[in-house]
Amino acid sequence: MRTNTFSSLLIGAGLPFAALAERVVHDESFIPDHVLRVNSSQVPTGCQSRQAVIVNGTSPGPAIHLLPGAQSWIRVYNDMADQNLTMVSTYTIIPLRNSRLTKEQHWHGLTQRMAPFADGAPQAAQWPIPPGHFFDYEIATQAEDPGTYFYHSHVGMQAMSCFGPLIVDDCGSSPHQYDDERVFVFHDYFTETGHQMMDSVAKAPYKGVPETDGILLNGQGVSTGKTAKPGNPGRKFIFGGGYSSPRGLAPVFPPRLHPRSPGPLPTGDEEIEDGESQQQTSNTDDCILPVIDVDPGKTYRFRFIGGTGLSFLTMGFEGHSNLIVVQVDGSEYNVPVSTDRIQLGAGQRFDVMFTTKTEDELKADGDKKTYFLQFETRDRPNPYRGYGVLRYSSQADVPAAPENPVITLPTDVTDWLEYTLQPLYPDTSKAPTAAEVTRRIVVDCVQTQDEATGRVVWELAGLPWTEDSRTSPLLVDIYQHGEAAIPDYDAAINNNNWDPKTESFPVKLNEVLEIVFQNTGSRVRGSGFVESHPFHAHGQHYYDIGSGPGRYDADANNAKLEELDYKPVRRDTTMLYRYDDRVEAGQAAGWRAWRIRAEDPGVWMIHCHILAHMMMGK
Repeated sequence: MRTNTFSSLLIGAGLPFAALAERVVHDESFIPDHVLRVNSSQVPTGCQSRQAVIVNGTSPGPAIHLLPGAQSWIRVYNDMADQNLTMVSTYTIIPLRNSRLTKEQHWHGLTQRMAPFADGAPQAAQWPIPPGHFFDYEIATQAEDPGTYFYHSHVGMQAMSCFGPLIVDDCGSSPHQYDDERVFVFHDYFTETGHQMMDSVAKAPYKGVPETDGILLNGQGVSTGKTAKPGNPGRKFIFGGGYSSPRGLAPVFPPRLHPRSPGPLPTGDEEIEDGESQQQTSNTDDCILPVIDVDPGKTYRFRFIGGTGLSFLTMGFEGHSNLIVVQVDGSEYNVPVSTDRIQLGAGQRFDVMFTTKTEDELKADGDKKTYFLQFETRDRPNPYRGYGVLRYSSQADVPAAPENPVITLPTDVTDWLEYTLQPLYPDTSKAPTAAEVTRRIVVDCVQTQDEATGRVVWELAGLPWTEDSRTSPLLVDIYQHGEAAIPDYDAAINNNNWDPKTESFPVKLNEVLEIVFQNTGSRVRGSGFVESHPFHAHGQHYYDIGSGPGRYDADANNAKLEELDYKPVRRDTTMLYRYDDRVEAGQAAGWRAWRIRAEDPGVWMIHCHILAHMMMGK
């Protein structure tokens, strides 16, 4: 029987056979299109300094731009001496040498439907990259892929700092006109190292998830207990800029000649002329607020990327309340939605059309040149408020942070854009209807304690899964052993939908699943504590059909979808909200539901994108 694999933490759509894989070997003459070198170094950031895993010398790493409908090769070097690495990706990765320890990279949001072995998921789809070695990732984008993504390591806590923007340019195909674009990568700052954080959450006794010490924007920000100082005018901050659509259609370049991506070893030290694109940030010891430079009277495409490993953010701009959301998670364009704020969970991306004030409006506003971007964390015990600066002239000083909030952001985050985002082109939508669903899989999200080890673990459908759960990647086993390694579909149907042998969820090709994530109160010491979870699917995108408090009621939700005449857009990361701080231990505490038509063969992870939760089994 031909099946797909969906595991607690893995989803697959149609298991590939050996005939589907093609081994590629590169000799010394091969030149990749892009090169990423990953190392561990002491990095000045957050008005402090910490040991961090960085890409091409900075965190975040360089912005990589790809063309739609083109093949590209990205070489990732693991220059660390003692850590594994991967990058999350969508296409083929080939090991060039062997070694004891490894590292993996993931290309977040790209489906990797043409190269499931290069998805970057450790012990699911590929082996990690050993220290002192490299992998070549093949990425073949499709015509429908233009959008905002990001790449990050998928080993341990490395993704706290080892990541960068990945943009598939629209090359004039966007339905929206804009003059330029800016990238906003938000990420957590922790004083603890990744190893220290792993010890806190993955060993007994459980010390708790370390709370964020600050939120950084494009590598710049202020950690808790530090105070930003005013900055002098000067260099223009336009990370990810220098592109317009469709007022002047972008020329189609062969992948090796793409003008927007870094060369083999970008340094990030170059002086940026006015209007020139900057594709790499620079980590400095300047304790100033992050700056986004814009010009008056223009429309920008703001690309918001949730690179956090813990924090769930809400944010808004002082004096600018009309944000037009046009695309989410690099998926199909949605009917434009106006909002006064953005909510951003780990792994999520939102593309926003943003029109700046005209010269006359700035003059009427007291000849103001700077406005604050205010961002705040939600659903954590130690809330953090930070600021960035939207600057209309590079000759204007960078202000210090205000003493009081400049805007009021709502505390309730559970209804933002829910049942709202619908496809701009509904006639091409493949969103499954309720009548097409062939099977419903309810995944209870449970925090409990392992009686044998004393570890606190997260389980999905009664199953914890970590990087140590398997001795070899499941997809590699299937490639090497064929039918003998394929998960047993019938056994899974009789066992809460997962196969006891492989601990994966088999799915038949073209089966239509309704996947429901059911939040529950913690069972650890009967606390009933509830957390929010940004759930992310590797592989093909799903259709999000909503969320709500309590326990999922399919009839009630289907009635709501019908009443609203709601047709969802494709997503790859959506929030399982925290509706209550505490409930009874094990009690239902909210749900999130997806529908997916299994069409892309492979072994694909589904997991919470909070790094500590992943290390604890989810």
